[in-house]
Amino acid sequence: MKLYDHPTAPNPRRVHVFLAEKGLKIERVNVDMQKREHKAESFMQMNPNGQIPVLELDDGSFISESISICRYLEALHPSPSMFGETAADIGRIDMHLRRVELLLGRNVSTSWVNGPIVGKMGIVVQIPEAKVQSDAFVCAFYKRMDKELAVSRMIAGEEYSIADITAMVTIDFAELLVNLKPDENLSHLARWRAEVAARPSAIAH
Repeated sequence: MKLYDHPTAPNPRRVHVFLAEKGLKIERVNVDMQKREHKAESFMQMNPNGQIPVLELDDGSFISESISICRYLEALHPSPSMFGETAADIGRIDMHLRRVELLLGRNVSTSWVNGPIVGKMGIVVQIPEAKVQSDAFVCAFYKRMDKELAVSRMIAGEEYSIADITAMVTIDFAELLVNLKPDENLSHLARWRAEVAARPSAIAH
């Protein structure tokens, strides 16, 4: 197998952390996003969406979307489980994962697209009002996370899961490149961030 990715992008990082938690190593092929190699015709044949990461299987077929890649690898290597083992665990983890993706990730993405870094690229027509709204949604979700983490060690319960990986890489990206750092007074969120950041997998790249 080969993993086509870029070391600093958040979705590839989600797969990197997942692989590290599983103790798996996969050959990686760097896709230079600054040169827009992910939009080249040869890459678009692997993923028509022109996005990374993409996993090339041994039979020459491809799986894109970071969560789809992680689910595939989980099926091959179920232990340690990142998606849950019991029906209740699987449902709960997936519920929290979807909340993080839809309520946090989607709004961070909107703020990114309408922010200054993308603005300098000149590749999209920006909507400043959309960024104002998405910034507010992100901050509101941080507060919600803080309340939930007051009674739960991790995002979906007591055990580390794909929901924690997804939230960690999203918030790190939001802080570093979108200027959306969580308020320092959100102590439960800060406790969780420190704990997940201390895991060896958090620095996987």
